[in-house]
Amino acid sequence: MAKTGRLRIIGGRWRGRRIPFAAFAGVRPTPDRIRETVFNWLQGYIEGSRCLDLFAGSGAFGFEALSRGAASVVMVEQDLRVVQTLQGCAGLLGSGMETGMNTGRLEVVWSDAADFLNRRGVPPFDIAFLDPPYRDASLARWAERLAGSGLLARAAWIYLEAPSHLTPELPPAWSLVRSKRSGQVGYHLARTD
Repeated sequence: MAKTGRLRIIGGRWRGRRIPFAAFAGVRPTPDRIRETVFNWLQGYIEGSRCLDLFAGSGAFGFEALSRGAASVVMVEQDLRVVQTLQGCAGLLGSGMETGMNTGRLEVVWSDAADFLNRRGVPPFDIAFLDPPYRDASLARWAERLAGSGLLARAAWIYLEAPSHLTPELPPAWSLVRSKRSGQVGYHLARTD
């Protein structure tokens, strides 16, 4: 059986709920304090937004966004065991989502991030969470791919997370709005121009 951990949803209708996450394959939920700061930054933009969690992992950002009123969230994950854990969490939350199906609120996509960014016909996202595994030290490359994918709405918000010693290199059409560090984590908020 795969090892699991637990994470807490910190705001919105599921505030205080603890859900399991896949504690293997490099999955590490962003700490509560950082997520709280990020969602404070995005406070006026989450309600009714369409969100993309490109490296879903624990699902912390996607579930938090849904809890706080996002219209829909797409979680992309390449490890099937992690996908199954995310689908199980959706069922536990009883959010009107059917596990493994796109119900208009949550879609858990079993896909490589690069393959997902090449999809066509996907409605644009207002907010994207870009938190690639730390072993994949190519945040700038992923930012470029996301920027060139056509999947971002005009004036979209992009959350970026990386080791604290890295300063994010942004695509030309993005502006850095906020930036903080906490221990070994650097977290940043950018906006498309």
